[in-house]
Amino acid sequence: MSKHVFVSISGLAFAALLSGAAMSADLRIGVSSEATTMDPHFYNLSPNVEVNRHIFDYLIDLDDKTQLIPALAVSWRAIDDTTWEFKLRPGVKFHDGTPLTAGDVAFTYERAQNVPNSPASYGQYLKRISAVTVVDDLTLHIKTATPYAALLYELTNVGIISRKIGQDAKTPDYNSGKAALGTGPYKLVEWVQGDRLVLQRNEGYWGAKPHWDRVIVKPITNPASRTAALLAGDVDVINNVPSSDIARLKQDARLSLSQGLGLRLYYLSLDSNRDVTPFVMDKDGKPLAKNPLKDVRVRRAISKAFNRDAIVSQIMEGQAMPAGQYLPESLPATSAKLKPEAYDPEGARKLLAEAGYPDGFSITIHGPNDRYPNDAKVVQALAQMLARIGVKTAVDTMSRTIYFGRFSKLEFSIGFSGTSTDTGEVMDMLKYLSQTFNADKGVGAGNRGRYSNARFDQLIEQAYGTTDEAKRNALIVEATEIAIGQDVALVPLYWPLNTWGTRKGLSYAARPDEYTLATGVKPVP
Repeated sequence: MSKHVFVSISGLAFAALLSGAAMSADLRIGVSSEATTMDPHFYNLSPNVEVNRHIFDYLIDLDDKTQLIPALAVSWRAIDDTTWEFKLRPGVKFHDGTPLTAGDVAFTYERAQNVPNSPASYGQYLKRISAVTVVDDLTLHIKTATPYAALLYELTNVGIISRKIGQDAKTPDYNSGKAALGTGPYKLVEWVQGDRLVLQRNEGYWGAKPHWDRVIVKPITNPASRTAALLAGDVDVINNVPSSDIARLKQDARLSLSQGLGLRLYYLSLDSNRDVTPFVMDKDGKPLAKNPLKDVRVRRAISKAFNRDAIVSQIMEGQAMPAGQYLPESLPATSAKLKPEAYDPEGARKLLAEAGYPDGFSITIHGPNDRYPNDAKVVQALAQMLARIGVKTAVDTMSRTIYFGRFSKLEFSIGFSGTSTDTGEVMDMLKYLSQTFNADKGVGAGNRGRYSNARFDQLIEQAYGTTDEAKRNALIVEATEIAIGQDVALVPLYWPLNTWGTRKGLSYAARPDEYTLATGVKPVP
């Protein structure tokens, strides 16, 4: 049953919405994945963050080039190695008219770490904070226990809420709309889960006035249906244009496409920690007493089995780039040495033999079938490539609503996934995907293979406390080369070329973070 959420708006606007009448300043967006909550601190999931960024603001933000820019904080400075001072923007008000103060920021950072039953907590960005001190209404000091160079980037992920509203509010209150009152460019009007999200322009917004009076976001998870909705004029903008439709849509004078290389790494997570792993068998289908994925030669053989160029050209139809590390080499703190693993089935078979598996073994690859572009097709292609090196491979794909819960519970031996950087830098990827899992420290949450290397962890900890950018980047590069080049902590596959489609007369600036934001949709003169 759909959950119906209604928040009061003017009678005329509400009548127009129900009648389906499109006002000249309405914007209709079709998205491939729907938000699961309106609580900005409950579930750190890309579709949720995308909605959050319409309703809530952040102390600091990232521009579309992932550079730090002022948001609710107009300035910041380091008082000493462990203390930052932030000056807040004067005159900012929450959607209910309550003025923003430093007390709201302090309350937010406490609350975000303690949301009950959070499946993916925002506390990971705040674990290093030892104290938040309110100096006055517009001045805030944030102290870390040790020097922490990543703090500014991590604060770009935590939406600021009102202490007045939030102190008595729970996640259901945000989902109902009662507590979903931020300082952002749009106000929540209505959320009918599975059908639509309606946002109304915040006329009192402190920043540039949003162009659109009302934004209607429609979840359209089927790629063909999303394209059809754009062609029919049912929506004005869609994200994740199917690769199979791009050539045709480029020729359609009624439409415009925008593209950009994304920062989401698509990869395989390998269970390299457990002595016995659940989905590995011998060639006769009997459980193996020893987990072959613990052997780096087997992990490297698996990586060599994949023809990344073929995946990009045939499955992704050219709308991706082969990957050899966490983020593209053009970005800071990436390795010049690590290239996409060359397709080498003969070399893969040799490594398997050296590891004691000359006849291979049997394994199951798990993955989602409705989360990423062509996800089920990619998993099937990977299985076929593994079969060519003697690893008999079954495929089990499922809805994302089931898959990621099981993936997080470590139920799989090999899992396909995609992860982007939340901070615009590679350190965030290393911390999330490959640092030794530690819930108390908020690290390794995405390390579902439970990879662990003490030297890697040591380098990351050093980088956290290194404020000299060049030295910090060198530590990150060394850690990357250990995790990917030496240990094959995971198997990088490709980065996507993201594509948005708009009707004629509109444009959208492609974002490397993949977010589809109403504020980024502009009329073309």
